[in-house]
Amino acid sequence: MMDEDKINLPFQVLPGGTVTVLFSDIEGSTRLLRELRDDYAVLLQEHRDILRNAFKEWEGHEVDHRGEEFFVAFAKASDAVAAAVQSQRDFNAYPWPREVEVRIRMGLHTGEPQVAEEGYVGMDVHRAARIANLGHGGQVLLSETTTALVMDDLPSGVALFDLGQHHLKDVPRSERVHQLVIDGLPSEFPPLKSIDVPPAEMTERLSRHNLPPELTPFIGRENEVDEVSSLLRDESIRLITLVGVGGIGKTRLAQHAAAENIDFYVDGVWLVQYANLRDPKLVPQLTASVLDVSAMESEDGQDVGEVLLRYLKDKNMLLILDNCEHLIAACADHAVELLRACPDVAIMATSRETLDVHGETPYLVPPMEVPPADTQLEQLSNYEAASFFIDRALSANPAFIQTENNTAAIITICQQLDGIPLAIELAAARTKVLAPEQIAVLLDDRFRLLIGGPRTALDRHQTLHATIEWSFDLLTEEEQYLFIRLSVFTGGWTLEDVVGVMGSDLGNETDTLNLLSNLVD
Repeated sequence: MMDEDKINLPFQVLPGGTVTVLFSDIEGSTRLLRELRDDYAVLLQEHRDILRNAFKEWEGHEVDHRGEEFFVAFAKASDAVAAAVQSQRDFNAYPWPREVEVRIRMGLHTGEPQVAEEGYVGMDVHRAARIANLGHGGQVLLSETTTALVMDDLPSGVALFDLGQHHLKDVPRSERVHQLVIDGLPSEFPPLKSIDVPPAEMTERLSRHNLPPELTPFIGRENEVDEVSSLLRDESIRLITLVGVGGIGKTRLAQHAAAENIDFYVDGVWLVQYANLRDPKLVPQLTASVLDVSAMESEDGQDVGEVLLRYLKDKNMLLILDNCEHLIAACADHAVELLRACPDVAIMATSRETLDVHGETPYLVPPMEVPPADTQLEQLSNYEAASFFIDRALSANPAFIQTENNTAAIITICQQLDGIPLAIELAAARTKVLAPEQIAVLLDDRFRLLIGGPRTALDRHQTLHATIEWSFDLLTEEEQYLFIRLSVFTGGWTLEDVVGVMGSDLGNETDTLNLLSNLVD
């Protein structure tokens, strides 16, 4: 869901003063894309037509749209609510292709965002987006301010339902949220996706997971969390592998997405961390230990793995198998055994390569969004990589300030480090002693510069060099040899080029192709 501090659509006059902001998107858009393939483009256009028809009828100003996401402003709160109601009714009645169910979630908030040349600026934009992020497909959520303005002027057949006080991510003040109840449309939805839970329920939830608390802010990644959540809620998908380079944030994304979906698993979410395990034979034992079933070995001599399968046979839970790459074969075998024996167990793995088993759905974790070179100071926090750098720089040096003078250097750092969170975090730690301008210059020697990660971090996350070395050490000797020889190329190569350089060192052309495929993985 879009939530940038400044979002723009040029060449239009936006309403000023008190404005009601509406955000919307399609629930499960990734799943729909996978199901419909080429037909998804048709669905997306039909979705846009329905929304734009309602926005036009109720004098809404389209500020921005990206894919299935819309950001619209209304001069009157009652018009915004009327447009939302009409949209939901039209969506419910529309004959969608292949009879799929298309549901949109909407969030509305009324405030006084500042109108700048490029669009709207201010916390009210964030608040509206965060309210929309709380909801589910088919649900329309209103802030307390919007509710007060429309409660006596609701469309016919529409009522309000108080959902209570909720904390909004990265927004300092909590919000009382109301839902529109529209005659003829679904009115019951899962709990809102906020972290505010009654004490008794919180205690019960804590007994159903072992996820560590988030000690630092989770910056950005809204799209990734939504996409992974959509995969987790798809009952036809039972194994998801988050794949990406070292330091890209696979573990953090997996834990955050799992935390937002605990309520979908009766027996909870359990994190199994293989980072410090070296013996592949102990993979099932570590899972059993996390679930506290190691001591349940039966009298007839069953091993721990068999006891684990028996314990999980009737369980409905999500297992996170974290850091599988150095035990890839053992983790793959373990995952397959679990999926075959335990029909209601789902698995989310993290690895630098896929498990490569039947039924696996890979999810490639992308780098953080990097600001372009011409980004201005006031736009910097709109980009995940820059926002992440600034947050971690403030943690390292509370006196750190982003200014016009260091904006270009921050952009350079994010670009040079390819939006990789670990590398950016290590660079931000250097703000204790260096200005961003100095860090940007020294990145030419980044393996010497980017050291000194948190003492409690894994050894391979202490320095950028250690992260790359860990991946290199996972290669076979032949793969390492090929990798080193490939370093002579710049700007890519063809298979013929590689064979020409390698000769018969690694066998014939097919052998070289197989090794090259392994490196790509």
